[in-house]
Amino acid sequence: MLMKTKALVLREVSYKESDRILTLLTQERGKLSANARGSRKKGSAIAAGTQLLCWSELVLSETRGRWAVKEAAVERQFRGMRAELERFALGCYFAEAAQVLALEELPTPELLSLTLNSLHVLDKKPELPLALVKTVFEWRCMCASGYEPQLEGCALCGAPEPEQPRFHPLEGMLHCAACRPAEDSMPLSPAAMAALRQIVYGDPKKIFSFRLDGESLKQLGKISEHYMLLQLDRGFGPLDFYKQLSICRSRARISSRSSG
Repeated sequence: MLMKTKALVLREVSYKESDRILTLLTQERGKLSANARGSRKKGSAIAAGTQLLCWSELVLSETRGRWAVKEAAVERQFRGMRAELERFALGCYFAEAAQVLALEELPTPELLSLTLNSLHVLDKKPELPLALVKTVFEWRCMCASGYEPQLEGCALCGAPEPEQPRFHPLEGMLHCAACRPAEDSMPLSPAAMAALRQIVYGDPKKIFSFRLDGESLKQLGKISEHYMLLQLDRGFGPLDFYKQLSICRSRARISSRSSG
């Protein structure tokens, strides 16, 4: 059986002397694994199209339930993202999250579109803070995978605009500060709460179109990361690496200001 599909390479593992085992997020069949035989050989016709975080048009063949890459034509390599290590690390985090959340051979068009859109922003929109891109991706990928938070109002008293709003990451809901003990929830500024509602309920084509000041963005980003890791009950190696790079960049900036 042959299948022609566009797919994003979410993961690659070296296999034997010259092969790769790929995890793909395809348009037609969702997540699936495929052997890219000979893709590590010099001059391989499928080498470029089977790289990590490459969006390609593939021809796949299936034999006894196993897929193999027969042809691969590159559609997007996101070269701008690859040129900066911090951006590339964040892209790898997005890919690993998509791999965890996608289901085997079940189309997930919303998750695929979100991941491609987020990689495009990393590639072509250097003016957007990486913290904002990361936060938007985390909230939207959780929504796309059945973990949409309850944000209509306080889940306890029903107030549409919670007083001193807080978000409970384990239960995925808003509440007023006075409605329950605060030790298990996290505060949201009015700006952060408005941005969160726009991310979760807004037009998918405009999810990166808002602006948020430093403290509110930092607050919302901390909550989104905590919510995702808590709900999925796991960590992500590329996320840890990205955070290390961010810390190094911040320290270098502070050092540069001090020496100046």
